[in-house]
Amino acid sequence: MFVFVCATCDAKLTVPLSRISLPVHAHQKYGNGTQMPVLMEAGTFSVDPEPWGPTWRRWDEIDPAEAEARGIYAPVYALSDGAPGAVVIAPGDIRGTRLIPEKRGGACCGLDGADGPNMACLTCGSAVATRIDDCSLWQAVWLAPGAVRSLSVGDADTTPLSWEELLEVGEVIPPFEPIGTWGGSRLGANHYWSWSPRWEAAAGHALAHLLAASEGQPVKVPNGLISDVFQHALDVLLPQERPERRAVLAGPGQPDPAADADILLVPIHPQTGGTWTPAAPAASAHTVPLPLGMWLWMTLPQPYLPVPVSGRIPHDVLRDDPLPPYPHRPLWADRETFQRTLVRLPAARSPWVRTILEGLAHRRFANIS
Repeated sequence: MFVFVCATCDAKLTVPLSRISLPVHAHQKYGNGTQMPVLMEAGTFSVDPEPWGPTWRRWDEIDPAEAEARGIYAPVYALSDGAPGAVVIAPGDIRGTRLIPEKRGGACCGLDGADGPNMACLTCGSAVATRIDDCSLWQAVWLAPGAVRSLSVGDADTTPLSWEELLEVGEVIPPFEPIGTWGGSRLGANHYWSWSPRWEAAAGHALAHLLAASEGQPVKVPNGLISDVFQHALDVLLPQERPERRAVLAGPGQPDPAADADILLVPIHPQTGGTWTPAAPAASAHTVPLPLGMWLWMTLPQPYLPVPVSGRIPHDVLRDDPLPPYPHRPLWADRETFQRTLVRLPAARSPWVRTILEGLAHRRFANIS
């Protein structure tokens, strides 16, 4: 475990923390005026390997070779010239700091970090972190690279859990959840039910990898929830002539994928960020990463359909009183997460991918988001 201290005066700034992989929704902006939850679990931290925060340079100010050296293979609106390595933690895990009032940014309901670090060390006054809690943004504290340093504490076991252990303790992420709103809705409630923001971000992230793995050919995913999440967007973005490439769910505890599977939807290890790797003969298939909680939900048996029953209703039969809180629309892959991921894949050099990215820039493909 680690604590982070001020690089100027060594004052302690956090509780002891364990490292996990950076969530795929870390930079997601969701909806308009929504109250987003805390990004990180208490007692954890992640490191963003990319530059983050101001200052920013527009694409026409950047040499494409420089962008590609940074892992950006297609045009983007702007790139950060900030330092890489920002550390993100839960707001409740910060210690020994105060807000800097004049650095509130351009937010309407909270702090958005647009003016740079807005938290100072109580001991020496150095700017050390950025608090984010504006509407539609995940609540977090980002420790500024260079302003803090980490110290190892304790002798806790840091060995990552095995895939078998993760199957036992991994958190399942339901696809639907209540979304908080500011001031209540027109119906008087302070929330509404919708697809999980984490699912929409993960769908955007995975959709980019599915496109890269398709190599421009149509892709067919299994029927059911996986089809609900991906198939419509794939049909919109890819040509429909044959031959199709077949994508299947694969991972720990699942049957070995068929030898003719072209693409495998596999889980991301929540501690290391690595993906599950298949054994031969499926080792040559392309892998598409899914957050573990989303992948675990997709592996669950589908619920029974409502059927007439006698006696008491079994707990796993869908009930119609009250009606289940299902979303009123299909899932939309998060457009910004999709685009952010796709430009960072080498496949973005391909002309057919550039055509998709140009369509996104001109607000075409509305049916994916």
